[in-house]
Amino acid sequence: MFNLQRKSLRTLIGSFVVLSTIYTANIFAQDKAVTPNTEITVGALRFTSHAATFVAVERGYFKQQGLDVKLKFFQAAQPMAVAVASKDVDYAVTAMSGGLISLADKGAIKIIGGSLTEDPKVNGQKIVVSNKAFESGVTDPSKLDGKVWAISQKGSSFHYVGSQIEQQEGVDLRFKPLQKVGAIIGALKSGQVDAWSIVPHIAKPLADSGAVHIIGNVSDYLPNYQVTTVFTSTKNASDERDQTQAFLTALAKGAADYNAAMVDHTAGQQGQDDMVKLIHKYIYTDRPLEKAAPSIINGSMRLNADNFLYMASLQNQLDWFQQGKMVKASIKLTDIVDTSYVKTVDEKPDTK
Repeated sequence: MFNLQRKSLRTLIGSFVVLSTIYTANIFAQDKAVTPNTEITVGALRFTSHAATFVAVERGYFKQQGLDVKLKFFQAAQPMAVAVASKDVDYAVTAMSGGLISLADKGAIKIIGGSLTEDPKVNGQKIVVSNKAFESGVTDPSKLDGKVWAISQKGSSFHYVGSQIEQQEGVDLRFKPLQKVGAIIGALKSGQVDAWSIVPHIAKPLADSGAVHIIGNVSDYLPNYQVTTVFTSTKNASDERDQTQAFLTALAKGAADYNAAMVDHTAGQQGQDDMVKLIHKYIYTDRPLEKAAPSIINGSMRLNADNFLYMASLQNQLDWFQQGKMVKASIKLTDIVDTSYVKTVDEKPDTK
């Protein structure tokens, strides 16, 4: 009896030690995850499509993850990719450009998540034409043959969308790079270019003011188009995994709040009003809130839950870059994307 009691006691003590070790290890892992107030710089554009970042900053989601975020604003996608590669920026959200792909091929950048996606059920990017083009009969995308399509740079998302419309409609477009969104808007108003595709918070106010005409939706041609991606340096993706996961966790919370308030309308009218005020701190800051609010609301597009990635869309984009000889034919999607952080969706996007 005595030996049995001693054996039971030893077993109990052993179990306690094991449990204590596991508990201590878990506590250590939690403390180790991210050093409080770790400073990072995040690249963004002043678009509603970057709202997840703005929400995560304003509602303290980055702070909760131990991150002290400084925002750095850009006017196009490719310079942002260069900034990440040069470590001027730690994380960024923007379209998959030719520059990003080439930098990824050199081992400098990795896509780690998805942000904005064209959802056919949600108001998305618009195809717009100048008044001059509309009056000449360009009333739908099938009539774009021979017209000038505005892009920021060769290999930009504007270039990709125009090419997909060109291919599916059987028309020939002339692509004109103008570097910045402001320059494109000015060229449309003056009739120097004929057509463009852009997010609704820019397209709708321009159309309402009589400056352009909306003639179609990008989702008609590219449903489930992975418009923007989340990316970082290869070093961050491989060596700073806790920090990178913390960044993605905060970003996902921001996206969830945004979708609830602006897309799914499950946060009620007050939730929408609060979200509009928050976004206005970053977008249309030169206008009073009451004038900016309609444009912000018009720009509501779905952001990916938990930063998931449409891999088939990314593959389609990579194929296009390679067919146009803008990036090397040997590059594989696995060279560009680190799929270890988020859920991936492999269904091939429908096309027109």
